[in-house]
Amino acid sequence: MASIKNDPQDAITAADNPNPTATKYSKDANEILKEKAAQFLANTDEDLSFTLEEEKAVLRRIDRRVLPLLLGAYFFQQLDKSSLSYVSIFGIVEDANLHGKQYSWLGSILYLAQLVMQPVAAFLLVKVPTAKLIATAILLWGSSLAIMAACTDFPSLLGLRFTLGAFEAMIAPSCIAVTQMWWRRSEQTLRASFWNGMNGLTFIVGSLFTYGLGHIKSDTLYSYQIIFMFCGLLTVVYSGLVFLFMPDSPMEAKCFSDREKVIAVERLRANQMGIISREWRWDHVWETLYDLKTWCWFLLIVSISIPSGGISTFGNLIIKSFGYDSFQTILFNIPFGVIQIVAIIGGGWLATRYQRKGLVIVGFAAIAAVGTLLMLVVPRDQKGVLLFGYYLVSCLAAITPLVYAWEAQNTAGDTKRKCTSAVVLIGMCAGNVIGPQLYSTSQAPLYRPGLIANLIMFVLVGVFAMMANLYLVFLNKKHAKQRRELGKSAQIVDESMLRKKDLGSKAMELENAPDDSRLGDKGFSDTTDLQNEDFIFVY
Repeated sequence: MASIKNDPQDAITAADNPNPTATKYSKDANEILKEKAAQFLANTDEDLSFTLEEEKAVLRRIDRRVLPLLLGAYFFQQLDKSSLSYVSIFGIVEDANLHGKQYSWLGSILYLAQLVMQPVAAFLLVKVPTAKLIATAILLWGSSLAIMAACTDFPSLLGLRFTLGAFEAMIAPSCIAVTQMWWRRSEQTLRASFWNGMNGLTFIVGSLFTYGLGHIKSDTLYSYQIIFMFCGLLTVVYSGLVFLFMPDSPMEAKCFSDREKVIAVERLRANQMGIISREWRWDHVWETLYDLKTWCWFLLIVSISIPSGGISTFGNLIIKSFGYDSFQTILFNIPFGVIQIVAIIGGGWLATRYQRKGLVIVGFAAIAAVGTLLMLVVPRDQKGVLLFGYYLVSCLAAITPLVYAWEAQNTAGDTKRKCTSAVVLIGMCAGNVIGPQLYSTSQAPLYRPGLIANLIMFVLVGVFAMMANLYLVFLNKKHAKQRRELGKSAQIVDESMLRKKDLGSKAMELENAPDDSRLGDKGFSDTTDLQNEDFIFVY
């Protein structure tokens, strides 16, 4: 491996492992050094070259240090968000004197708050150290939930639910940003599936957890107050762990040696996405808005969030309409969470293995559509078949993390990445607000209007996924044409999407590849995906 001398006055880069080759930026050094990763590498005395074994060791350290903290953050967000549905069976409607649609509004207000706060979250993620932002958000939403235990009427509950949603708005874009910041594009899909899989785990653990707490007898506190206080205080404690142990970025990871930091940063060069700049750029904002990809992701996430929101709100009522009693309904709903975990992680594995997210999304949408059809056409006396159809619908949970990973892998430039995630999450919130409104208790026991609406949405998910897929193919052809016009090779190697087992076999091929067939020198230049002709879109 070559040794590279670094001069902070002219930003130096190296092509990614396994064949690092020093090249100087042709662009102005001051512009390049706006990216924190470029600054870090330009000022380090460490050799930028590294072996495959060194990279694997660093990846293991990242997975053991950063990923568990990310999983915990998303777990507590989902637990606290879902606490309202858990306490619904412990008399919150009667104890807080809720009537009419007040309980429904307590559910919707959280997503409305998240929707409103997404632009703020995008701005803060660019300007504020990521780990500190996550820890602070966890502290504030945990405190909001604990304080909610003091609320005994609709206005106070509504206000605290809004506050809870406002602070929880930070976590999903933060998880996406952390995934982009620490892992190669080929590794991001599975990691995104892991933290999204906390939805299913929370469904299981939270139901059993709150069931036990709900049976605590108290002369001064209602059951829902005990649950809110316990979950909120537990979340506050976890925020301290995140503050102490989660690093803000690979360059600022005090738990890593200087050598490990260099490898953690340099291995991400091939992503062509940058890491952090801490500079808000309005040109990235405008590009987010006129980029057709942004709206492909938006339509895709809205289409899947509408049925997701409806099923999550009316799932228990749908199962009960099959002819089961209340206890059986709770019992049969637990496998729903198990299937979600399997579907989410399985979908991430399939998308990583075959590198075809569009087709995987279409497949899961088709499975959910079949389940919906079963619930629509099968007679009510065939309870087992109806329950099987309901479990098939739970596979829809695999689609949302795939959309998150898909947009994250195809967006470059620090500000643009955060803004694109904000647009996608606004779509997620809007879909979750709309979804429950397509159902009504007056539709019982068949819930045909809501289920038919869901079926239409699953078809649209497949359509929008294929549209996004075709557009990414078009963009790759456009960038190949641009490279050819600049005198580069039209076909270049995207090392960021190589899997571990492929890296070794590709080493010799990359070693002998001509320089113009390798990715260019904009990996840490804070350049957007549309502006960088060397950016390869993945689908």
